[in-house]
Amino acid sequence: MTNPQINFAETMAKWQAEREAANRAARSELLPQLRGLGITEVIAEYEGYGDSGNIEDVTVQPAGIALPDELCTKLGDFVWSVAYHQHPGFENNEGGYGTLTWDVTADSITLDHADRYVECTHTCDEGL
Repeated sequence: MTNPQINFAETMAKWQAEREAANRAARSELLPQLRGLGITEVIAEYEGYGDSGNIEDVTVQPAGIALPDELCTKLGDFVWSVAYHQHPGFENNEGGYGTLTWDVTADSITLDHADRYVECTHTCDEGL
C-alpha cells in the first residue's frame, strides 16, 4: 500500500539534488589529486547487470602513473556514482555498460553509456 503522505516526485527531486551535490564534492576533491600526480585523462569502464555491477577498468594518461589504492577506490566510486546518476537502475535485469572519460586538464567528463534489453517478437497463427 502506498503512503499518501509521500510525494514521489519530491522524493526523487531531493535524491537527485543530493546525488548531484555529492558528485560535485567528490569531483572537487579528486581533481587536484589527479592533477597533482600529472594525470591528464582518466578512462573508466563500468558494467552492470542482474542487480549488481563493477568498475571493470581504470586507466590514466599519461601511461605509467600508478594511482594510490585509496585514490583508485575513490575514483571508482565517483565513476559509478556519475554513471548511476545519469542512468539510475542500469544494473538491473539485462543491465548496461559504458565508459567515462574525464579530461582532467579541461575538467570535462564524457559518459558513453549503453543499456541492454530483451526484445521479443510474438506471433500467433491459427487455422492456417
